[in-house]
Amino acid sequence: MRAAGWLFVLCLLASVATAGLALSGGRTPLGMLVSTVLPPVATAPTVRRLEWALPLAALDALFAAFVLVQLTVLFGGSDHVLRTAGLSYAQYARGGFWQLLAVSALTLLVIGGALRWAPRGDRTDRVLIRVLLGLLTALSLVVVASALYRMQVYTEAYGATRLRLFVATVELWLGLLFVLVGVGVLRLRGGWLPQLVVGTAIAALLGLAVINPDRFIAEHNVDRYRETGRLDVVYLAGLSADAVPALDRLPEPLRSCALRRLAAAQPETDLGTANLGRARARALFAARPVSDRASCLDAYRW
Repeated sequence: MRAAGWLFVLCLLASVATAGLALSGGRTPLGMLVSTVLPPVATAPTVRRLEWALPLAALDALFAAFVLVQLTVLFGGSDHVLRTAGLSYAQYARGGFWQLLAVSALTLLVIGGALRWAPRGDRTDRVLIRVLLGLLTALSLVVVASALYRMQVYTEAYGATRLRLFVATVELWLGLLFVLVGVGVLRLRGGWLPQLVVGTAIAALLGLAVINPDRFIAEHNVDRYRETGRLDVVYLAGLSADAVPALDRLPEPLRSCALRRLAAAQPETDLGTANLGRARARALFAARPVSDRASCLDAYRW
């Protein structure tokens, strides 16, 4: 399966290069990249139908073949990890993430180039553009869904962390980006593609800040502990004061083991250190003090 993945990447690079040269009318790939990302300064030349439709159709066929061949790997989940010798949950999740990044970067370049150079004066051309680029966007969304599913399997197996939450946010951002790109394909407008990438990235970062990452991670792991009985106390003890309300729900001695360092690290109240998370943490510690006598040797094995 790894060989198939590398073969797909090589074929994908070759297909994108071919499509790019066809759409750029023979210009260099670097020139194509610059003119795709930057707004056009003049009316872009178009190419004949055969010159752009065949490379895009071949690229769609390659994507479809990859999805069909890798279907078991893309959505295999825990069963696939357990059946595959030498494969860990981390490798399974990382494989999906890097596949997604490669597919996203190359697909966006191809879509941007096609929307820029492919002719659309004829009704047949417009239908072909929508069908070929729409299929490419839909298949890319399948890869997005696979990457998110792999990260979910990884998180269910080992719990949530800051890195895993960040990776999932990137994957959700790319999924939203492809949905919006699909709308642009239907409207046959792609001049706003660079602005769309930047704007949705800023929105994703703001959304990540709004959900309060440390509290979200702690709540997820506490809920997971209640279902599975497994908990990484050492990692949770290293979170910020925002995680205290969720960790306060743990039974003893896990609660004291997870909160002991946070309780000892709470600074004195002043204008420079005051925030809502620390205020809530101090109130909880005052109402339910952390025990210094709780033994954490067993808790660190959970």
